[in-house]
Amino acid sequence: MNKAELVTNIAEKSGLTKKDAESALNAFMEAVQEALSKEEKVQLVGFGTFEVRHRKAREGRNPRNPEEVIQIPASKAPVFRAGKSLKEAVNK
Repeated sequence: MNKAELVTNIAEKSGLTKKDAESALNAFMEAVQEALSKEEKVQLVGFGTFEVRHRKAREGRNPRNPEEVIQIPASKAPVFRAGKSLKEAVNK
């Protein structure tokens, strides 16, 4: 499902127009992005949790030249953990 299909699905299920559904989806994505950039957790009970994980700096191998060792810098990564209800719905 892509964004346009998701907007259509939200509009059908909520009774909103497609334009309003797209605005709501964009607002949700923006709110999650802002919270994660502040390293805050976004928890939707039953659905899941969006959070930021820190990755340590480490050594890696150059894929084109496996003998060459390269330094991979520390970074942050957004992560989603599914909630119990979502896991149960997917595993039905």
